[in-house]
Amino acid sequence: MAEKKLTHGGDWAGFAIEYGREPLDYSMNVNPLGIPQEVQQAIAKAGLTADRYPDPLCRALTQKLASYEQVQPEQIFCGNGAADIIFRLAQVLKPEPGDLGPEPGNSGPAGCRPTLLITAPTFSEYETAFAANGWQIRRHLLKEENGFRIGEDFLDEIGTAGDGAKGGDLIDAVFLCEPNNPTGVTTDDQLLRKIVKKCRETGTSLVIDECFNGFLEEPEAHSLRSMLGDVIILKAFTKLYGMAGVRLGYCLCRAEITEKLRAAGPPWNVSSLAQEAGIAALDAEEHVRKGLAIVHEERPWLKEQLRKLGFERVYGEANYLLFYAGPGTGRPAGPGLDERLRERGILIRNCSNYPGLDDGWFRIAVRTHEENEQLVAALREELK
Repeated sequence: MAEKKLTHGGDWAGFAIEYGREPLDYSMNVNPLGIPQEVQQAIAKAGLTADRYPDPLCRALTQKLASYEQVQPEQIFCGNGAADIIFRLAQVLKPEPGDLGPEPGNSGPAGCRPTLLITAPTFSEYETAFAANGWQIRRHLLKEENGFRIGEDFLDEIGTAGDGAKGGDLIDAVFLCEPNNPTGVTTDDQLLRKIVKKCRETGTSLVIDECFNGFLEEPEAHSLRSMLGDVIILKAFTKLYGMAGVRLGYCLCRAEITEKLRAAGPPWNVSSLAQEAGIAALDAEEHVRKGLAIVHEERPWLKEQLRKLGFERVYGEANYLLFYAGPGTGRPAGPGLDERLRERGILIRNCSNYPGLDDGWFRIAVRTHEENEQLVAALREELK
């Protein structure tokens, strides 16, 4: 049977099966130092009591997160990674059938599918989860001429305040990734607050994915945590703490949404090992600080190296960079750059399957300087 090709990055297992060794994985964007030692020890210790069911309410972890995020415990819901929460949100945010008007272009009775507004490109899981739960998807195309940034025209997509019942051209929910994946670009802070206001006026649910926020130069300045009355904020331990394999995410929201999220899926969705790992991770401040220092130093260096290689179209404010290596560049790498690097033992993310991007776009993580030098050297060889 042919090997299934994964759309996400981080398929180290497929590489290991094919080549019998570990790759240098630039397709997955996590802390370049990996998982903290404190977390490794916490997981090992938690294994001694793994014969018991985990706490379905994640009480100890929630209390720790509430102190860390400066919110109330009832404003936190923990999940089996951010993906678990995204799929639950697709159920929870569905308007009641009577609140929906006819589908756009139709004059039929109320009860049509709700509509989710996302950008293109953006993280594919939003569309996957909501479409699987009966939502129709509207994409707002991000233009490279604007640096892949959301503009004021995004406000017009949401709808007009005072239009009455939802339906027609009104949007039921908006999902934004800040910074966006795969572009690594953030929305202007003032515009972001205008979007919050517009969604509040139109009764539109707004979800902000801040999973990569911690890698920004000024993460607190760009977070909307102070506006939990109007937004749902999605976060995860995956990126900042290098815990992708642990599967632990959480969201900050109003208490009534927390209860709905809990009812939208099976109990015991967060293992006891993951709960203890999360508690330990929040104390791993030095590990995070060192990882961020590497990212903040290496990101501009790596961006400059890409440009020296002839890749002028480079974007990213977090721990990953999106760049174009196709026709029209100073030194086009040609098709199959990711496959050729894979043969060298390096994985990068081919972004041609993102709506809004085409062949020639790739995403790479920001890793340690030694690793980044290996990547640049391999790219240089491919351009000879």
